[in-house]
Amino acid sequence: MLQISVVQQIAVWLMPVLLAITVHETAHGWVARLFGDRTAESQGRLTLNPLKHIDPVGTILVPAFMLLTVGFAFGWAKPVPVDWRNFKRPKQDMAWVAAAGPASNLLMGLVWALAARIALTLPPDSWLKPPLLFMGVAGIFINTLLMVLNLLPLPPLDGGRVLTGLLPPPYAYRFARIEPYGIWILIALLVTGILGWLLWPFINVFLNFLASVAGMKPAFFSYGIGDLASRKVERTE
Repeated sequence: MLQISVVQQIAVWLMPVLLAITVHETAHGWVARLFGDRTAESQGRLTLNPLKHIDPVGTILVPAFMLLTVGFAFGWAKPVPVDWRNFKRPKQDMAWVAAAGPASNLLMGLVWALAARIALTLPPDSWLKPPLLFMGVAGIFINTLLMVLNLLPLPPLDGGRVLTGLLPPPYAYRFARIEPYGIWILIALLVTGILGWLLWPFINVFLNFLASVAGMKPAFFSYGIGDLASRKVERTE
């Protein structure tokens, strides 16, 4: 049986995590530019170069710690700057800018699912099969997690900004005032376990969908990357 070391697990997660958070932030800046705001572009943030988006804590320390302790990685990048004053319709345009991040994660999840599907067709002795398969699974998982978490209707998450753009002005104003406390509400939900209870049904739906795209059994995602190395991959027919 193939065994994967901690270093190999980090290597497997590194590219999917970096791409997930980099493309997510770049998508915000790209859509903001479409609506007339070039703040991200002027600050050199409208790029897929991960070095421009790395947050030392959220991009490196937290994902590495989570991988070593719970078997999967999660992180965040430096938020791309957006100036809503440059929009013609600030309220609506900001909602589209916010939605671009989760949408990019869904697209990347599909790309990684196709990569995993390709890996499953490779010969068992192919050197490319294990890394491509494991990175595909990691990419599906991290992008699904980022997408669903960011769609939570809580400012300052993307879902909160989308909801602000959809609400009538008086209610949008009141709802937006939650933003300074949003991160603390999110931490409280996480610590109490309520966040997982709220999000897991949605995460499960998208994992099942992407598993079908990849041609794998949904149960494949119930294992950690290290466990997957010693298990037979189950394919759907």
